[in-house]
Amino acid sequence: MEKIVESFELYGKKYRFETGELAKQASGAVLVTQGDSTVLVTAVISKEEKDYDFFPLTVDYLEKMYAVGRIPGGYLKREARPSEKGTLTARMIDRPIRPGFADGFKHEVQVVATTFVADQQNPVDTVCVQGASAALMLAAAPFDGPVACVRVGRNAETGDFIVNPTYEEQETSDLDLVIAGTSSYISMIEAGGQEIPEEDMLAAMSFGQKAIAAFCEAEQRFLDKCTIEPREWSIHTPDPSIAERVNPFYDEMSAALKDADKQARMGKVDALKERITSEQFTDEERAAWHGDIAAALKALERHAMRRMIIETGERADGRKADEIRPLHIVPGYLPRVHGSGLFQRGQTQVLSVCTLGMLNEWQRLDTIEPVEGKRYMHQYNFPPYCTGETGRIGSPKRREVGHGALAERALRPVLPSEDEFPYAIRVVSEVLESNGSSSMASTCGSCLALMDAGVPIKAPVSGIAMGLIHEDDGAVILSDIQGIEDFLGDMDFKVTGTAKGITALQMDNKAKGLSVETLARALEQAKRGRAFILDAMLKEIDGPREQLSDYAPRIETIHIPVDKIRDVIGSGGKVVRGIQEETGAQIDIQEDGTIHIAAVDGKAGEAAKQTILGIVKEPEVGEVYEGEVVGIKDFGAFIKLTPAKDGLLHISRVANGRVDKVEDVLSMGDVIKVKVLEVDPKTGKISLDRLDKPDAPEGSGNHGRGNSNGNRSNNRSHRSNHSEGEAESDNRPGRAQRRPRRHHEA
Repeated sequence: MEKIVESFELYGKKYRFETGELAKQASGAVLVTQGDSTVLVTAVISKEEKDYDFFPLTVDYLEKMYAVGRIPGGYLKREARPSEKGTLTARMIDRPIRPGFADGFKHEVQVVATTFVADQQNPVDTVCVQGASAALMLAAAPFDGPVACVRVGRNAETGDFIVNPTYEEQETSDLDLVIAGTSSYISMIEAGGQEIPEEDMLAAMSFGQKAIAAFCEAEQRFLDKCTIEPREWSIHTPDPSIAERVNPFYDEMSAALKDADKQARMGKVDALKERITSEQFTDEERAAWHGDIAAALKALERHAMRRMIIETGERADGRKADEIRPLHIVPGYLPRVHGSGLFQRGQTQVLSVCTLGMLNEWQRLDTIEPVEGKRYMHQYNFPPYCTGETGRIGSPKRREVGHGALAERALRPVLPSEDEFPYAIRVVSEVLESNGSSSMASTCGSCLALMDAGVPIKAPVSGIAMGLIHEDDGAVILSDIQGIEDFLGDMDFKVTGTAKGITALQMDNKAKGLSVETLARALEQAKRGRAFILDAMLKEIDGPREQLSDYAPRIETIHIPVDKIRDVIGSGGKVVRGIQEETGAQIDIQEDGTIHIAAVDGKAGEAAKQTILGIVKEPEVGEVYEGEVVGIKDFGAFIKLTPAKDGLLHISRVANGRVDKVEDVLSMGDVIKVKVLEVDPKTGKISLDRLDKPDAPEGSGNHGRGNSNGNRSNNRSHRSNHSEGEAESDNRPGRAQRRPRRHHEA
């Protein structure tokens, strides 16, 4: 195949599709670029169809550190498990293309996106979706393409929408909307926003739909240049007798579905399915048609549930379309932790726990994105027991990473800045029961935990999951969907926000034909649901607690001159470690001189603070100190004023009267009161006078003095000795030995 290239410009940015040169043994391969960011996306379709009752699609996204000119960290120096961003990007590629495959297509499909270049200006995630679509079209897959994906930002000052904004443009945007689909319908939405009003979000979606159509047109121009060999794929068609034997049980399935208790309902449905299978099919048929029988039973359940809602307006648990399940809300559920919140909606129960830490406990990220890390971390756990099942517990799966990222995005806009609240914040949501909308329950529970911890959030956040049942004779939008309505419905549309506006969105669409108008109805219904839930939350806790937990660290921030940082840290960190060991406080020192001091015990934090301030304090003329004698010379004594500053008390000022030897009056370790007489502006040397001087000991000053007018000559002698003594050595504790100056003869 010859090399084919399509270059184009849309919305002020340059793009390029290319095929025919790389990865030619793949079923389809496309090199796609935005700016200099370059990704190779391949699609491979197996020759044989699989006997599964699901569509076997796998999407992998490979972050290569060479794309940004870095060597991977760790011992192996090789890319290992994907980062959280890598996992989210793989999900972003999967979700919009999955609905586009023909029903009954059972061939295994694998899409792999490999980053070649990440120019640190243009994100690579959205172009991966377009590359995947083009690769599948080149493979002649039974796929409803082209599919495109765009990110829509908004300039916070002008209000203008931006398509596929650069990282720099994203910094000034109050909206991050990722929307994907074809030129005629939307299949996926992922969004975050700074409390965006519903009408503004709808305007952005409409704008994004038009942008998608423009990219689909450019993708089609590229495909028109290519020679695509048509392929006859086997589309699996089950034996019609299977449906004929299963469908008569419609009434019994409808009756089995009408139970508000998830486990009881599942038990009835499973028992009915087992009875149908055993009564209607022979052993040979069950062995031969295993996947088809399972699919037919699932289709029966789906049809019964959907018709019940369309025809009667009644849901499996008896609720109306816009009715919220019973709520149970308990802030401060756990003792001793920094903050916690239990949120239960129906049979979905989540316990969220908030932990506060030093800013240096932030999460460092080793990715190809130009982001070093984050101070707010939200993690979501979905153990098998929450659905009454057994299973392996290990590293988080893609779904858990995605749900945690959604809750994190929902709450991030209301968090205080580092200056307002200098803490790293980690929230963990433990799903204890699940029957739909666990990600929204974790958002609500985590908001409770943040408020219980005393985090001064700007506004409380609630969330709700919306569903859609779309049939030829009508469409019903469902509020607060449960598991069966998500599994057998057409849409899973999650919305979070404050009373003012939306902070996060996530939507997956299984049905073709979802329009912006339908989304507008869903958003309006979701707004009412969010308000109902938020009201219930605020009845239990009306805002962030005024005080942090007794077990949370208190962090105080101080600022010191940059040139004093070295004094506080000390050689090899000796000084700062000593302060931490002595006081029990934690100390985080920033490059700009900002210091955060954390301690559960307020006295420990104050002691660390005063020690640091003492280190950086510059004594001034007239100030009085009580200092320890840390060095004795012939010419006087060195007195420690601060941890980093000593001053010289000349021998003539240690007592009233003449003193022959300093040791006659002072000893190492004595603590005396002194006053600053002079600070040399060039050298910083400090001269002291002793307050409350004692009288010189009797007989002191009569030894070895050859001049009766000794004060003047002694002062000159002491000044000379002071200079020479300092040049030769300094035996004070903590002071390095200084070599004598070399004098060059003229």
